[in-house]
Formats: sequence, C-alpha cells, structure tokens
Amino acid sequence: MKKRWVTYVAALFSIVLILAACSGKEESSDPAADDKNDDKASTDENYTIGVTQIVEHPSLDAAFEGFQKAIEDAGLNVEYDKQNAQNDNSSNSTIANNLAGAGVDLIFANSTPSAQAAASATQDIPIIFTSVTDAVAAELVASNEEPGGNVTGTTDNHPDAIPNTMKFLKENVGAKKVGMIFNSGEQNSRLQVDHVKEILADMDMEVVEASVATSADVKQAAESLIGSVDSFYIITDNTVVSALESVISVANDNKIPMMVGEFDSVKRGGLGAYGFEYYDIGYEAGEMAVKILKGEETPESLPVQLPQNLKLVMNEETANAIGLKIQDDWNAEIAK
Repeated sequence: MKKRWVTYVAALFSIVLILAACSGKEESSDPAADDKNDDKASTDENYTIGVTQIVEHPSLDAAFEGFQKAIEDAGLNVEYDKQNAQNDNSSNSTIANNLAGAGVDLIFANSTPSAQAAASATQDIPIIFTSVTDAVAAELVASNEEPGGNVTGTTDNHPDAIPNTMKFLKENVGAKKVGMIFNSGEQNSRLQVDHVKEILADMDMEVVEASVATSADVKQAAESLIGSVDSFYIITDNTVVSALESVISVANDNKIPMMVGEFDSVKRGGLGAYGFEYYDIGYEAGEMAVKILKGEETPESLPVQLPQNLKLVMNEETANAIGLKIQDDWNAEIAK
C-alpha cells in the first residue's frame, strides 16, 4: 500500500511541473517581444476610408492619388469606398450621408462642397479634406490653428498666389479688365472672386464676371466676355475647371492671355499659374489621415495645412499661340 501511495504522489508532482511550464510559456517575460507582437497586430488592422469628390478633373484626381500614396507609404491596410458626385449637389449630400451611415473609419473629402456635405452628415467620423480654399469661411473648422471638431485637412489657397497672378497680368501683359468665369453656388469660388476684386481695387484694374451653373454653360460664358476683357483668370472653380478646354479655345482664338489657378490647368492649355502640385496637398492630407487612424492625433488637434513651394509655371505652346514671349526674368518653369 505504501509503495502505491508513493507512486501516486510522484505522478501528481509531475503533473504540477508540466502545468507550471505551460503557464510560463503563455505569459512572456520579455516586454520587447510583447511590443513587437502589438506592433504586428496594429499593422495587420484593416481600415475603410470613404472618399467623396465633387467632380472629376485632373487636379482633384491628382490630390486623391497623393492621398493614397501617403497611406501606402505608411503601410496601412486600407479599403477605399470612392464616390463621385459629378458636380451634382443632391448627389453630393447623398454620398456624404451614405458614407456616414456605413460607419467608415475616416472620410476623405476632396473639395469644399464635398467637405461641407461630409461635415453636415457626421460629427463622429474623422474627416480629412483637401482642395478647400478657405476652411474657416466654409465653416469646416473654428480656425486653421485649432480646428476644434472632427474636421481638418489641407487647403489649396496659398496667400501669395492671387496677388502674384494679378501683378503678372498687369506688369507683363498690360491687363486692365480681368474676365472671371465661376459658379456662384460654390462658396470657395465666390471668396476668390471677391479677393481678386479687393486686390485690383489698388491696381487700376477691374473684374468682369460671368456666372455659370453647370459645365455646359462655360463656353457661352467665356464667349460673352469677348470684347469686354483683355485677360482671363480661371480660379480653382470645379465647374469651370471640369470644362476648361472650352475656355481655352475661346481665349486662344481671340489671343487673350488666360492665367489659371493650378498647374494641371496649365498643362491642359492655360497660359500660366502661380501654384503648387495638388498631388502634394493630397499627400499631406494622407499623412494627417495616417496619424488619426493610428490613434496618434485627432482632427481637433491637427492644424489645417497651407500648400508649400509656390512657383510660376507656364505653357510655352499657349504663349506662342497668343503671341507672347516668355521672358527670362519671369523665372518661370515650362510645363511638360
């Protein structure tokens, strides 16, 4: 009997040792190893980003490409739900509401109307915008320095762009009357036109307006200004830029210099622009989105960013078509 009892005790002791060893394996004593596992878990996380864009045109498309590249460079696993309103206000609101209802992790709003609709649709989902002219005037943020809500992003309004453009038109082409075609329903467009008027008030120049409601109206609006203007300035108005070729043909046929608001419009045939790459402001917006998705920042703590690296880019073919020689002292890059 005593021998059998000793055998039972030995067996029980062996079982206890085995359980203790298993327990030691489950709870790692290496904090570095635990952190490494946590990092792997975070990189394996999947996110859904809802994308709302007011209309298709090269500048907005380039901004979205830049945004995607920043996400890719950060190594995040992201699925995009991209929707385009085709410049229809009703569709724009519907898209924003649908993305909010789908519970995406973040909304990327590409344009002022897109950002405004998204901000109206949700106060809970982070919203990163780009291609917005004045985020404060559009009531997207409390201030550029302290957004204060669920919305922040990058703007397409460098403070020196419009003043430099007006100075160029006056000093280098002798402009007196600047034709501006824009959609008065776009708040960012109205702000830019008013800003141009303020600048020209001290330059012995004036703005001659032509308002449009749809892209189909753009050519007729351009033609209506012939005889009343000696130059054009096409701002970053989504309606007009989406039909830019119709303005280019009118301007070139009448030998009228047409400055534009961004480089993609120069490549399409505009004479020149003081601007920056929309790809770059899209990329910067993507970097902001990464910080928010990883939990490092919140929209209210991320200041709105202005575009960097303002420069003059000109279209040599267009200059030749209207009989204008590009001077060395303009320090202009030639569009390719």
